[in-house]
Amino acid sequence: MLRTDHNLALFMEGALGEDTGKMGLSVLRYSPNPVACVIDSCHVGADLRGLVKVDRSPPIVGTVREAAALGAEVLVLGIAPPGGLIPERWWACIDEAVELGLSVVNGLHDHLAERYRDLREEQWVWDVRVEPKGLKPGEGLARTLSNRRVLMVGTDMSVGKMTSGLEVHFEMLRRGVKSAFVATGQVGITVMGSGVPLDAVRLDFASGAIEREVMAARDADVVVVEGQGALLHPGSSATLPLMRGTIPTDLIMCTRANQPTLRRVPWVRVPNLKEYIALYESLASTLGTFPSPKTLGLCVITASLEEGAALDECKRIEDETGLPAVDPIRHGVSRLVDSLLGTPPALRPVS
Repeated sequence: MLRTDHNLALFMEGALGEDTGKMGLSVLRYSPNPVACVIDSCHVGADLRGLVKVDRSPPIVGTVREAAALGAEVLVLGIAPPGGLIPERWWACIDEAVELGLSVVNGLHDHLAERYRDLREEQWVWDVRVEPKGLKPGEGLARTLSNRRVLMVGTDMSVGKMTSGLEVHFEMLRRGVKSAFVATGQVGITVMGSGVPLDAVRLDFASGAIEREVMAARDADVVVVEGQGALLHPGSSATLPLMRGTIPTDLIMCTRANQPTLRRVPWVRVPNLKEYIALYESLASTLGTFPSPKTLGLCVITASLEEGAALDECKRIEDETGLPAVDPIRHGVSRLVDSLLGTPPALRPVS
């Protein structure tokens, strides 16, 4: 399967600079793999760093054949379209990649392994969104752990829960903290190489799937758990299994600047952030049934704002909530990690 020395081609057709391109963008930011090129016929020849905020700039090409000529060994489907299904117009590109001998990383709900059975030696298809084997219902086992467990939560879907969580995780590693990251979506799993695709898990086993990952990381001093969905979103069912599987000691709220409503459900208004944070903390505790986590701060997507306006927006959110607020990409997460490491754990092991 995917090794860190595999040379990647990121399929980003029409998605560079768009929210739907988060898989490819995250691979560019966090994957240790070399990237041979990005495939996007809309931006052939452009400087990638002028389109997205990343430190490396592989060439942008228009076809899979060009990617293979540049030495690509693996095609990563770098787009997450709404609904998570493969659009019809992609099939010709994927078929050609397989014919040319490339392996494929697929994070969408449509599985490819059945379609591509006749593969060459050492060629493979990784369908990331497959329910792990051997799952059980949750038992609340994480309550017995003595480490810190930081659950990323959000005001909406696609507000940077994975990115923010990875930034917190890597910042702790830089400080010498023994940190683990539990990926719960296809992007995080692809970047980190392990995790559980929560939206592919049957509901009865969802909290147990998270619990298994958290317990496997019991030796870490801090476990950062990637969040999914949002309490307000009528299409989201992930928050409660994440809370019960993690039994978090701490929360980090993720949000987007100047977003008064949910992006795809505009009749749902984002409430006062201080009150929304209190709701998350209350639900995590559920009237004292579980110990109460505390919110360390907020991560704010400010990509639509100039630098001065971004700082002003973070300051406004700090005034509203009384908590530190940062854009994790622009400003880093040092203040949040300072808050984490400078405060005692919110939970204690209980029998």
